[in-house]
Amino acid sequence: MRYFDQSLWRQTCRERIDMQKLSGEIAVDLAVIGGGYTGCSAALMAANSGASVCLLEAHQIGHGGSGRNVGLVNAGLWLPPDQIRAHLGQAAGDRLIDLLANAPSEVFDLIDAHKIDCEPVRHGTLHCAHSAKGFGDLRTRYTQLSTSGAPVKLLDADTSRQRTGSPAVHGALFDPRAGTIQPQAYAVGLARAAQDAGAQIYTQSPIESLQQEAEMWVLRGNGATVRAKSVIQATNAYHQGMADTVPDYVPVYYFQYATAPLSHNLRASILPKGEGCWDTGLIMTSFRLDEAGRFIIGGMGDLSSAGSFAHKAWVWRKLAALYPQLADQSLTQGWHGRIAMTSDHIPKITQIGPNALAAHGFSGRGIGPGTVFGRLMAESLLNDDPSLLPVPPMSEYSENWTGLRRAFFETGAALTHFVKARF
Repeated sequence: MRYFDQSLWRQTCRERIDMQKLSGEIAVDLAVIGGGYTGCSAALMAANSGASVCLLEAHQIGHGGSGRNVGLVNAGLWLPPDQIRAHLGQAAGDRLIDLLANAPSEVFDLIDAHKIDCEPVRHGTLHCAHSAKGFGDLRTRYTQLSTSGAPVKLLDADTSRQRTGSPAVHGALFDPRAGTIQPQAYAVGLARAAQDAGAQIYTQSPIESLQQEAEMWVLRGNGATVRAKSVIQATNAYHQGMADTVPDYVPVYYFQYATAPLSHNLRASILPKGEGCWDTGLIMTSFRLDEAGRFIIGGMGDLSSAGSFAHKAWVWRKLAALYPQLADQSLTQGWHGRIAMTSDHIPKITQIGPNALAAHGFSGRGIGPGTVFGRLMAESLLNDDPSLLPVPPMSEYSENWTGLRRAFFETGAALTHFVKARF
């Protein structure tokens, strides 16, 4: 089995967009750097408002974490509500919680409005307990979410095993607001919708410098120039160039493997209602089906690292533990993506200059939060109103020991997968 950097999602994406490289000189109200969920959402909002906007992507739309995503459209962040309030304060915390509670609706409404062909299934998600202790953690999360008004349900072990079809779960937290999508197709569909609304979309167009001249932002790359009144940098964990605006985060890798499409009988025994799942393990596991019936399983780890053998060995054992009926299934595709993790797991917006904002640090929750953050950043800049932002902007943000912490996470994931693959 070979490792491909190109994800399954890129291979099966049915959305298409007309693409061109940046050339010459253009002037716009808003320049957006980065063609993931945040950047495409910002470009769509700006174009719909009547502003002139260009989106600049160094590779292809969805090249980074957006196109390598698990595809779970969840409400909220990894953190339970009380921890969000503890980090941001009551008022700011409540605002972010409310915004992201509605994020799945925003995503699925955009899919419907623009007819984005991204395999949308809104049958909820299941946060599965990997152990009795994990179920205790879910109970705490359920209490906090319920108190905050979320329509979540705590399912016991028997009910969870019926819902998942897996004997390995010890309970689950069901969130009916959530769902699954083909994540690459959603990113391309957002870009296509923005283009249809008048946005200029440029791919294979890396930006090498960003400077302010005569109260305008000047972006240069490949001999071309963009002059913009406002700028959004939405490069997250795939930033390149422009050293002065590199986002500070801990890079964490997450990989996925997919089977070939399952037979009808096998498919009927696994997640019969079509929920997407992840578990409470410290080294998290995700699993879901796609539209064609492929079973897709993921875990933390870098498939290009020295520990890749442990990750690959773990997948086989984990697959058989979750679904013994899949023990003889071959895995046909493998890929990984890079996550921008912050210490508090809360996304950051930094003010990189006058009328210029950058967002990063979605910590593995990019679909809903990225869509919301992109829209609100564009609204804020175009209306000159910082109060519209989902979180207060920061003048700067830094993380300590990012290289060591990346090594710690990767080593921990590799060791955990090595032990669990053997015993």
